[in-house]
Amino acid sequence: MLIRYAHIWLLMLLVAGCKQPVQSQNAAAPTTTNQSRLAELQDGLYASRRTAITRAVEVASPAVVSVNVTQVQNVRARDPFWDPWMEFLHGRQRTRIFQREVQSAGSGFVISPDGYIVSNDHVVGGATLIMIAMPDGDTYEAKLVGSDRATDLALLKVDTEEPLPYLEFDAASEPMVGEWAIALGNPFGLFEASAPSVTVGVVSATGRDLKPQDNRFYLDMIQTDAAINRGNSGGPLLNAEGRIMGVNTAIYSQSGGSVGIGFAVPSARALRVIEELREHGSVDRSYYIGLNGRTVNAQIAQALGLESAGGVLVEEVEQGSPAETAGFAAYDVIHSIGGEAIGTREEFVARLYEYRPGDVMDVGVLRQGEDVDLKLQLGTNRDS
Repeated sequence: MLIRYAHIWLLMLLVAGCKQPVQSQNAAAPTTTNQSRLAELQDGLYASRRTAITRAVEVASPAVVSVNVTQVQNVRARDPFWDPWMEFLHGRQRTRIFQREVQSAGSGFVISPDGYIVSNDHVVGGATLIMIAMPDGDTYEAKLVGSDRATDLALLKVDTEEPLPYLEFDAASEPMVGEWAIALGNPFGLFEASAPSVTVGVVSATGRDLKPQDNRFYLDMIQTDAAINRGNSGGPLLNAEGRIMGVNTAIYSQSGGSVGIGFAVPSARALRVIEELREHGSVDRSYYIGLNGRTVNAQIAQALGLESAGGVLVEEVEQGSPAETAGFAAYDVIHSIGGEAIGTREEFVARLYEYRPGDVMDVGVLRQGEDVDLKLQLGTNRDS
């Protein structure tokens, strides 16, 4: 009996000894599984945070730069040595024009590994010194390759031994209203030599024409609600692929800050100007047409029997000129260029600035109540 009970106790001990390790392994298994699931969840959350926008910004940021400019400005100020007797005797004026150095900041972006940089004419035009600050902290002195006031674009060049990160233009496709628009730059000059600020919105509209300002013509602009402030000028407006759809240039604001209405020069227009600046240092606008005209106001419209004002009245056509060759005649009313409506003489000039000597313009004319289509090949006033 004792032997029998001894076998029973031994069996119980063996069973107990076998169960304990099994319980320990089962307790460890859920811990490993939970850690694996937590890691998968974290990876999933991180992946969901990485969107097309974050990827575009990651690629583009190293090529967006701060542009620091020193300019000499003429300032009219009260003459501290003004004497009324001297004014009476010699015509000396109460005010004089003084020159002073001013510093300002804007944005730009690299478009080639050898150091070509795009910015705005109103940022770098008339600069005596231009310094470029890269996001990695490197700084370079830049030279102005060329600047075009009409389109408000400028091209800079820095010398570097190492290739620079750069952006590419998306000139093959048109911006789509409603698609993502990503603006990068250095608002108010706050973040020199650091990563650019990023604002995101959509393409609000395309083909916007703004009123000319200081002989700058803003035509066919991209409108966006991505926040653009002073200092963002010259920075890129990107699509979700990280390619340049425009150059941030202007805002509409009564306060001076962003109200969600910003404008960018579309990439196709910018690219043409930039290529000319790189090759020639300027844009050839040595036009010769050979006609004189004026805006059709209400009085002229009434005299001509037109239903409404608008367009450009041709007053004179020079003999032997491109205008005469094209078939223009006095009292023609120009109402369109390239299919775009023309309302004033200023709009005519603005549209003309999109062409170059030698180009052929399709011009819509109203002649004695009938529409006439003319083809005008622009001449040049430069000596051959």
